[in-house]
Amino acid sequence: MIRRLLLGVLGLIVLVAIGLMIWEPLAATRVAPPPSRRYAVEIARDDYGVPHIFGRTDADVAFGIAYAHAEDDFSTLQQVVAMTRGRLGAITGQEGAATDYVLHLLRARDTVARDYDGQPEDVRRLLDGYAAGLNRYAAKHPDEVALARLFPVDGRDIAAGFVLRAPFFFGLDGVLGALVGNEAAPKETSDPLPDAPGVTPAGPPAIEKGSNAWAVAPQRSSDGYTRLVSNAHQPWRGSVAWYELVVHSGQGWDFAGATFPGAPYPLLGHNRTLGWTNTVNRPDLIDIYRLVLDDSGERYRFDGKWLPLAKRRVWLPVKFGPFTLPIPRTVLHSVHGPVIANDEGTFAIRYGGIDQLKMVEQYYRLTKARDFGEWQRAMAMQGVMSTNFLYADAAGNIGHFYNAVFPDRAHGYDWSGILPGDESRALWKRALPWARVPRNVNPDSGYVINANNTPFIAAGRGSELDPADYSPLMGIETDITNRAVRAIELMDADSSISQAELEAIKYDTAVSRASWAGRWFDDVIALDPRSDADVAAGIALLKRWDWNHDGQGPADALATLLLREGNRWHYPRKPRADPREALVKSVTHLRTHFGRLDPPLGDVLRLRQGKVDLPLDGGPDVLRAMALWDVADDGRLAVRHGDSFQMFVAWDRQGRVRSKSVQPFGSATTRPDSPHYTDQMALFATKRFKPVWFDPADLAAHTERRYTP
Repeated sequence: MIRRLLLGVLGLIVLVAIGLMIWEPLAATRVAPPPSRRYAVEIARDDYGVPHIFGRTDADVAFGIAYAHAEDDFSTLQQVVAMTRGRLGAITGQEGAATDYVLHLLRARDTVARDYDGQPEDVRRLLDGYAAGLNRYAAKHPDEVALARLFPVDGRDIAAGFVLRAPFFFGLDGVLGALVGNEAAPKETSDPLPDAPGVTPAGPPAIEKGSNAWAVAPQRSSDGYTRLVSNAHQPWRGSVAWYELVVHSGQGWDFAGATFPGAPYPLLGHNRTLGWTNTVNRPDLIDIYRLVLDDSGERYRFDGKWLPLAKRRVWLPVKFGPFTLPIPRTVLHSVHGPVIANDEGTFAIRYGGIDQLKMVEQYYRLTKARDFGEWQRAMAMQGVMSTNFLYADAAGNIGHFYNAVFPDRAHGYDWSGILPGDESRALWKRALPWARVPRNVNPDSGYVINANNTPFIAAGRGSELDPADYSPLMGIETDITNRAVRAIELMDADSSISQAELEAIKYDTAVSRASWAGRWFDDVIALDPRSDADVAAGIALLKRWDWNHDGQGPADALATLLLREGNRWHYPRKPRADPREALVKSVTHLRTHFGRLDPPLGDVLRLRQGKVDLPLDGGPDVLRAMALWDVADDGRLAVRHGDSFQMFVAWDRQGRVRSKSVQPFGSATTRPDSPHYTDQMALFATKRFKPVWFDPADLAAHTERRYTP
């Protein structure tokens, strides 16, 4: 009898184990594929494997974009698709399940369900074409599919990815993380703006993101050209890593640039007549409300009435080894937006651009614009929640647009703190009009720059915006990065800028003594060694430093580690770190792994992918940006975030466009067997570029292969 009981228990355990291995795909919602149609598309791979996609229609091109990207990085694309379905945890475990929770919390799928059918027909065709391209690749390569019933996908899945990811570029992840971590999430302030009294610093906590960008008008160029420099700083792998492409369609869609996994069009770059690039901006677009609940905890007070707190039970799939566990969670919602309850209370969140899908159309219209007027009309859609746009065109126009969907807030509240959740007056319901968005167009200086800094410093002396012209309720950031200070210094010092000089500015590796970083190093150098020989040696070495991370000086490695310690608190707006602790940490690292304080920077800072391992220069918050790295067992720093996709664009006096670009690794970042897994690394490490064969006539002599998916 005991034996039968044990066998029964064992059988039950086996059944439970089998259930945990197979339940998730069976519970997943089955999606119908997009309407069946034949896509007329051809993909041409150039010498570096960059896909040039030719289609009869724009939707045909979108099909080709998805297929080509899947050939180079299907694993990441699958994770993006799983994220839009709330199934990422079934692939990546607890980290993915956290993203699945946010998908439900923000009601991203609800937004798409409500608004998708109202999108213009050409936009829906584009999204469905992209989904069909992913489905085509998955059908041809079933052995690569990581999760059962993940395919087919449809255009709604692609749209949901935009709704979910967009608010994380202006800091929603930091706010959610604080609230889930049992903090009340008070807002943190940015740097004071030099020489601009009365500016109210504001802004939410944010993870480190970045970018540099320049636009130079003909009057400031030595040859009369208009120039645009795109220097995005993104992770080098994963769901927000850039993917380069060129597109051409019979409907007049011609564009060269880069996109993210899951996007059916380029997100930055240029067409024949205009171009733009983006840098992250961090205005205060997020408001937090403290809710007052009744004794049952089921209702919240609003204008003297008790309203039901909306609740929804969701199941998060979490992969543990061979099993996928179903973890229940409850997501809450009020009239304000998503709600999180923690030990400090119950808080609702509202952010600029909440609960809308307009960004999907806006990005597409931007790529189709042919002149400055059309481009600005696309910008006026106000679907892209935030991000700086730096613009240039063949007609010689340049501009910096501090783009954001600014909440139309009422006076009388401290919008940088926790707001009363029971007063309707504190609940804004619309955005400020596009005309109120700060912009600096065709300044007298002949240039604009941005390096994740305030829009009030963008074009040099005599050409800047006046902070007094903008309401403090907008929460415009006043941060100043070393990169911004240094870029303005270099641009102002050169009244006639050549292509070579602009490249030298972009690759500058110096710290400005006028920046926060200059003050940080001054504090480190002024430390009392306190009889600590290593600290004394570090200070002595820094006193001889030339304030440049070019890899030529003996103190560069130590200075780069210290700059990272400084940027850990400066960029996220955290309390200032202790300079002594930072120095001790940096010195200890070098002593432990290199046995000396002065190893060459190139021996420490590395570009690593597969079997390729190359030296780098630069560092955090210098224009040659190497922002984040993984510390290898040998103590070397394998960079994973910083200068990523880079593009130099120029329109000559006749309005003809040429461009060149480079990526850290290559076009096939997750395909070790591809010749394009590492083929751009030597270019990237030595600050060289490859041509962008934008004109199909030029591409003909540089085509590796042509094929139809």
